[in-house]
Amino acid sequence: MSQKSRNRQARGGEEISGDAARPGAAAAPRGQLKGKRKILAEPSGAEVLTVEKRRKEGEAAERGGAGSLGEAVRQARLQVAPSVQDFKYNKKRVRLVSQGSNLKDAAQGVVYWMSRDQRVQDNWAFLYAQRLALKQQLPLHVCFCLVPKFLEATIRHFSFMLKGLQEVAEECQELDIPFHLLIGFAKEVLPAFVTGRGLGGVVTDFSPLRVPMQWVEDIKERLPGDVPFVQVDAHNIVPCWVASDKQEYGARTIRRKIHDQLSEFLTEFPPVIKHPYPSTAPAEPIDWNACRASLQVDCSVKEVTWATPGTAAGLAMLESFIGERLKSFGTDRNNPNRAALSNLSPWFHFGQVSVQRAILEVQKYRSKYKESVDGFIEEAVIRRELADNFCYYNRNYDKVEGAYDWAKTSLKLHAQDKRSHLYELKQLEEGKTHDPLWNAAQLQMVHEGKMHGFLRMYWAKKILEWTRSPEEALEFTIYLNDRYELDGRDPSGYVGCMWSICGIHDQGWAERAVFGKIRYMNYAGCKRKFDVGQFERRYDPRKLGQ
Repeated sequence: MSQKSRNRQARGGEEISGDAARPGAAAAPRGQLKGKRKILAEPSGAEVLTVEKRRKEGEAAERGGAGSLGEAVRQARLQVAPSVQDFKYNKKRVRLVSQGSNLKDAAQGVVYWMSRDQRVQDNWAFLYAQRLALKQQLPLHVCFCLVPKFLEATIRHFSFMLKGLQEVAEECQELDIPFHLLIGFAKEVLPAFVTGRGLGGVVTDFSPLRVPMQWVEDIKERLPGDVPFVQVDAHNIVPCWVASDKQEYGARTIRRKIHDQLSEFLTEFPPVIKHPYPSTAPAEPIDWNACRASLQVDCSVKEVTWATPGTAAGLAMLESFIGERLKSFGTDRNNPNRAALSNLSPWFHFGQVSVQRAILEVQKYRSKYKESVDGFIEEAVIRRELADNFCYYNRNYDKVEGAYDWAKTSLKLHAQDKRSHLYELKQLEEGKTHDPLWNAAQLQMVHEGKMHGFLRMYWAKKILEWTRSPEEALEFTIYLNDRYELDGRDPSGYVGCMWSICGIHDQGWAERAVFGKIRYMNYAGCKRKFDVGQFERRYDPRKLGQ
């Protein structure tokens, strides 16, 4: 028996799961925590820019001055703890997926199956995996399963993701942590990867959407029984299953629950460190061009130029928001003609930047920009976590059937109302309606991969008004959002569509044709809020070559 095995045997085996809910409990598979149990493992105290060039550009943008954000966050991590092993990790972030929880003595390593949270630092799932590996003196691996297609994602989305993963792979290499890009669906490639390398435990991150949740179930069924499998919510500040054990009616019902727990969960991150236990089986070299060529996605939706993928560029965008736009966020965020938004949603969606990191940095300016900081916390924390809550507890999160009863009744009552205009999907996609503001918003999304947040509401509500039924309106809206928005296929996107068309997280309003009791928005209302002509001229189809 090796010294490592004797050490593990003396400790009685490593329990991988922390205070995780066990399968078979009353709330399974929803993940509601049901009490605590003893934890044995307490902490001891190619055609694109190269990754290196992108990182240098991002770091140069971050540096900006002596007290740059990039360097500041690196120092903050080191100040809180030298490594995750010396950090009091909150195990409420973790839940057990498998039946067993002990790492076997013969384990040859631990693997973090990266999925939603595609970054190295500021990642609670990555940190938990390293914590286990450090405790057991084992190698740590990271893998990502690249599927050939995913819902309506196009090359715009896959390219943004792959370039970010290149940065992850290089950072892992610098930390002596092998990064493996597995081609195929997780159920087809991950179990063989785990058994072939003798890995003793699997850690993954969390998404409330049905396809990623099915991926987790598939792996649970296919992993060997002696390989524990846990999930960490590395996306939300307050873990989804901790924030609430039910679908919340709206922001007002979840806001207090989250704010009451922020002091516990809104902490600084320790660093992911250079791993001291190297693997004897290094990762296979990754041919990124071949990976791109393996995709079966629509390549007609072009990449955008304003958003550079990767964590370094995302942090640079965060720094520019704090330095240039935060002061205006509170007053101008609903004005599409003003530069007041964070523009961070693409990096949040792909997990390249942690929302928790953004809040840690933005909240430092609360005394100076109270209205803006409070507004940003409301949108980035409360509304985002509310969206995860809705998608987690409502399996019909993208269907009219998922709406409240009052909304379904009202929409059905007005489903046959005469529409002033009716448009086919192709007309909408090309921005060829009678409404120049709507057309401009659509073309902004098509060309830039990001429609202004205020106009997303107006845009979706007009689709309800101009299509044959609420079901068709929701189908068209989700299709267009997921096809063109860089942050498509996201809980916040589904909830935005459901809020606009089905009244989710809203209340009933004065009844009117087509909309029923769903909140109404019109062109005249937009004119009262901002200069619509200015926005229309900016995205004039003649300028854009439409």
